[in-house]
Amino acid sequence: MAGQQDPSTRRLTRALFSGDVLDVAPALLGATITHAGVTVRLTEVEAYAGTSDPGSHAFRGPTPRTEVMFGPAGHLYVYFTYGMHWCANIVCGPTGAASAILLRAGEVVGGDDIAAARRPGIARRDWARGPARLATTLALRGEQSGLDACMPGGEVTFARPARRVAEPVIRSGPRVGVSGAGGDAAAYPWRFWLEDEPTVSVYRPAKPRARRNTA
Repeated sequence: MAGQQDPSTRRLTRALFSGDVLDVAPALLGATITHAGVTVRLTEVEAYAGTSDPGSHAFRGPTPRTEVMFGPAGHLYVYFTYGMHWCANIVCGPTGAASAILLRAGEVVGGDDIAAARRPGIARRDWARGPARLATTLALRGEQSGLDACMPGGEVTFARPARRVAEPVIRSGPRVGVSGAGGDAAAYPWRFWLEDEPTVSVYRPAKPRARRNTA
């Protein structure tokens, strides 16, 4: 039932999402996101720092697509890419910062039957292994962009176990498929993942674009 809270978890608050993107991103690892009958435990995320980050969609300022990124923390930013895939982010930082965290990969921990129906013929490990697969498994599309994940009884919920048995080992490295200055591995090691998790996606550097012959 939408908005129903599992007593063994604690819902993530707007105060948490309002923090600095480089603090919030690793803090999301091991947390869960629930939407449309499926729950995914996040194992990999990427941080994007808005107008100060050349890898961010918000780098050149607000557009109709990115307007939600400039609003309050705790809202979803869902975008279409490569003409075929949706990818989901959670906005963080203070209003106007336009920081966001790409939900890159995770493990389905609830709603297996629904997830399997959305990902027919796909191995369970790969249901949410990669940002497009994660969005598909959670049924996140353009219609969900702007949803408030902190609203009581809302469609989407972020939570974490009320008790942690052990602290996870978190790794960091370059973001996947980001070209140009934003893809500088030394300057932007802003992909975070849980060590030894089979659902973490495969790292792929950005492919250089071929120049057009204008002669």
